[in-house]
Amino acid sequence: MADIDIIYGSDAREMTLTLLREAAVGKRLRPGMNVVIKPNLVVAKPAEEGATTHPEIVEGLVLFLKEHGIDGPVIAEGSWLGETTQRAFARCGYEALAKKYGLRLFDTKKDKVVKKTFGGGTFGVCEIFLAVDFLINVPVLKGHCQTKMTCCLKNLKGCIPDSEKRRYHSIGLHEPIAALGAILRPDLHLVDGICGDPTFEEGGNPVVSNRLLLGTDPVLLDSYGAKLLGWDPPEIDYLRLAAGHGIGTMAGERTTIREHSPERRPKADPTHRSEVVRRLAKKIDEQSACSACYAALILALRKAETYIPDGKIKIGQGFRGKRCEGVGVGNCTAGCQRSVPGCPPTAVEILRFLEAVTNVEAAGRSRE
Repeated sequence: MADIDIIYGSDAREMTLTLLREAAVGKRLRPGMNVVIKPNLVVAKPAEEGATTHPEIVEGLVLFLKEHGIDGPVIAEGSWLGETTQRAFARCGYEALAKKYGLRLFDTKKDKVVKKTFGGGTFGVCEIFLAVDFLINVPVLKGHCQTKMTCCLKNLKGCIPDSEKRRYHSIGLHEPIAALGAILRPDLHLVDGICGDPTFEEGGNPVVSNRLLLGTDPVLLDSYGAKLLGWDPPEIDYLRLAAGHGIGTMAGERTTIREHSPERRPKADPTHRSEVVRRLAKKIDEQSACSACYAALILALRKAETYIPDGKIKIGQGFRGKRCEGVGVGNCTAGCQRSVPGCPPTAVEILRFLEAVTNVEAAGRSRE
């Protein structure tokens, strides 16, 4: 297993199976293990809206576990305050999944609470996540109105009772989120990067990336995910705190990333665009762009605002090998006057590139 394994595609169940097999996760399993899967079902909305974990990913996990002699993993979750977990299980497709494979759905709002200490503080954790042989965390990579983003570490907030969720908000989210990551330590993180909403944890403006990420270090995955969303990892307070606690390492030049079947990246699909994405698309000249590269540009444009260069930004395989005016994104647009390399580049890289380009253009106009 590399530090981060990534796969692209449009069939979430098969992507999950392939990724788990290629990363040799089976070597860490043994028949009869007590396995708990923790998705993100914060609200009762289908995954296509960008807030919740695709049930097809969990189905892939269930099939993979069955291959290794593990039947009936428990799917455990506690939706956010004001939402009922049972409603989320039903609306998000998990009741149907449980019925199909004979799985147990566990509402953590009804679980016993165990007190754990870390760093001088005391934190209540749902018992089911402590009495387990193998814990699999399946978060959604998306934005958050208070913590800027949510992924592996933030998803663990569904492992605590509602009383603790209220307390976290009263004392500040970042320190207890970092502490929770130190207390629970999931064995595996499988990140749903299919179509998360980059701005809001409740969804509504999904950006299709068609990507799954796999790893064991939540800080590494979250910091890499932050770059994909257009954030510098140090801007996320709980990431800095978690790294300081020794929970994991920030992604950097030494991080090994292995992509599986990158040639099968699906193209950007114009039928799956929210109003926000459609508005930003007017600034793009897209020709056969892969969904991951296109999503990175959309995410960068959402944050760029004053860093929008003159003319449309070129992106896609249709520009490969061509000389063209203006600016481009990705290796396929290397023939443009200016382009940012990457296959795909992250939103942070694109954002910095756009800032540099617009500064050069502004300087040129001031000299005229």
